[in-house]
Amino acid sequence: MAATLMQAAVLYGKEDVRLEAVPVPAIEAGEMLVRVRTALTCGTDVKVFRRGYHARMIRPPALFGHELAGDVVALGDGVQKFKPGQRVVAANSAPCDRCFFCRRGQQNLCDDLLFNNGAYAEYIRIPERIVHKNTYVIPEGLAYRDAAMVEPLACALRGLDETGVQPGDTVAVLGLGPIGLMFVRLARFAFGTRVISIARRVEQIDQALLLGSQEGILLSKNSELHSDSAVISEIKARTGGRGADVVIEAVGVPAAWELATRLVRKGGLINFFGGCAAGSKVGLDTDVLHYSEITCKASFHHTPAHIARSLELLADGTMNAGSFINHEEPLSRLPKVLDDLAHHKNGQIKTAIIP
Repeated sequence: MAATLMQAAVLYGKEDVRLEAVPVPAIEAGEMLVRVRTALTCGTDVKVFRRGYHARMIRPPALFGHELAGDVVALGDGVQKFKPGQRVVAANSAPCDRCFFCRRGQQNLCDDLLFNNGAYAEYIRIPERIVHKNTYVIPEGLAYRDAAMVEPLACALRGLDETGVQPGDTVAVLGLGPIGLMFVRLARFAFGTRVISIARRVEQIDQALLLGSQEGILLSKNSELHSDSAVISEIKARTGGRGADVVIEAVGVPAAWELATRLVRKGGLINFFGGCAAGSKVGLDTDVLHYSEITCKASFHHTPAHIARSLELLADGTMNAGSFINHEEPLSRLPKVLDDLAHHKNGQIKTAIIP
């Protein structure tokens, strides 16, 4: 490969992403260099853009982006699973498989969870551990943009696994950004549940209905989110006065966490999937939680097994990029795309960035 410099997005801080010419990553033994064919925007990247950092995944200044699919360009010594020219999708992390948490099947909580960023670029280096544990050949016939969805889909898939949801359960999805819409699709068609979608904008409800949600409820414009009485009444009315069996909170603000506790039935479960900003505090009614035996969970990240299962769901058509990716832009437009997503402009859900 003749090129020594490439275009890449560098995160410097709050709403400060710059396109720069940087060296093409050098690879060492066990590593892989991938030419990025498609990188996808996601809710996590938008939150990182707005906040300027992510406590676990990225601290500026740093190469940015983590959902990608591309072609193998070069292999470090010792890599035998792959060959140049293959189409691959690499997850953004890999566990150690040795620590306390890995040995107990909680690889997402690995004490040495290795993260990788840099998808918004012409090329990306895949570290040895991710090459070995969490990189996959893209199935024949699956487009790059479909394969690149595997990481967020794996997070949603694990979130539903963690709820113990059963066919026929009523699942309320609160928040219909890209990840909330993935929950809708998975809950309906991979888990066989009844889905009620809740969001602020009509277009979000419409999209959820297209993806399989049986019902939709708009949040009130004039009510405090944490105590939206109209939504609470609607959920009760549609569930025999009980509330949803499972509530997935996919907004990531304390008020939405509080509202979720008012939408679930006695004995039900809430998954606080949306991560709030560091230092956030939530006020929950302990009387409701205790006497109604509410189970509260929070799901973070994915495991290699969920990445593999997600790739299968994409390959068999259960999920596809066409339902989620409604814009395509060159890498040079990334700062504008992130600004539009952060401020809900132009009706974007996910955007495919093509280096």
